[in-house]
Amino acid sequence: MRRCLKKLSGQGLLMALSLSLLSAYSFATEAVSKKAQGKFYGAIQTEYPDWFKESFLDFNEDVADAAAAGKRLMVVFHQNGCPYCNALVERNLSQKDIVQAVRKNFDAIGVNMWGNREVASIGGKMYTEKTFAAALKVQFTPTIIFFNEQGKIVLRLNGYIPPRRFKIALNYVSQKQETKISYRDYVAKHLPKGKKTSNKLHREDFFATEPYDLTRSRKNKNPVAVFFEQKDCPSCDALHKQVLVNKGIRKTIQDFDVIQLDMWSDTPVTTPVGRKTTAKSWAKKLDVKYAPTMIVFNGEGKEIIRSEAFFKIFHTQGILTYVSSESYKEQPSFQRYLAGLAHDIRATGKDVDIWQLEGEKK
Repeated sequence: MRRCLKKLSGQGLLMALSLSLLSAYSFATEAVSKKAQGKFYGAIQTEYPDWFKESFLDFNEDVADAAAAGKRLMVVFHQNGCPYCNALVERNLSQKDIVQAVRKNFDAIGVNMWGNREVASIGGKMYTEKTFAAALKVQFTPTIIFFNEQGKIVLRLNGYIPPRRFKIALNYVSQKQETKISYRDYVAKHLPKGKKTSNKLHREDFFATEPYDLTRSRKNKNPVAVFFEQKDCPSCDALHKQVLVNKGIRKTIQDFDVIQLDMWSDTPVTTPVGRKTTAKSWAKKLDVKYAPTMIVFNGEGKEIIRSEAFFKIFHTQGILTYVSSESYKEQPSFQRYLAGLAHDIRATGKDVDIWQLEGEKK
């Protein structure tokens, strides 16, 4: 953990790393001495809709109950203090058409990723909420998993996505489109063009230039960050204008070989394992659903973690330091890693802000 801390400096140290909190960070908040304690910003408590199903968390029964009502099961993994969970509720689930679509087509159930309630999985195996989340490799909140009538996962949303994309996801699952078209192609077909976008890819000085041969990174044992983006992408614009401009992130990303790919292009690329392909084909093989998606590989060419939703500075830098410090080898839970790192930062007297973009005031 100390190795992680040394990698952060200046504003990056203040803003560093993730997306959710009070449950995961409560011990960090309590353990830091009051004398040296830095402030903690951004945690938001959320009241979930009263129309969420009161479940005994026996998912075989929940799937069957939903199917009998002509619905599908929607499971929302959340945690206390999570600002992205709050955005899901107060931005998405406050819109009448979204609420009507969810209530008509889904039974929605909330699961606390750090909770202790007993869970019976589809296969009948018993867990607690937190061990169930770990078994499903839930790294971000909110994570939303949709199940079909047979209890199979048909779509997984890792992290918060804004209302118009969320509507597309609801339509995809409720209309049972998974038997007809891949989700990434469905999104590309139905996502309306954004307003006042740059309509271009943003270049950064830390992006490598062609030819893109990532076998060299593996040979040098350098971690790799691949940004899959596209033109006419409001979230891509925000990523470059309000996240990647951060000094701390720009310093941290120097530890990586970094490439940017148009996820719909035929740009040649050689993957870390030596496979020659194109950006479009590789994105499809990696099941890249959104732009922007950042996928981070270790020095051996193994994918460690990816960011599919739009996250702010704290979370984005957290993903990078999680890999560059090799903390994933000791701590498989990204959230627990962040909790420990937040503790260390605040112990130095520095503030931690989990909900800020570059240029925003606290």
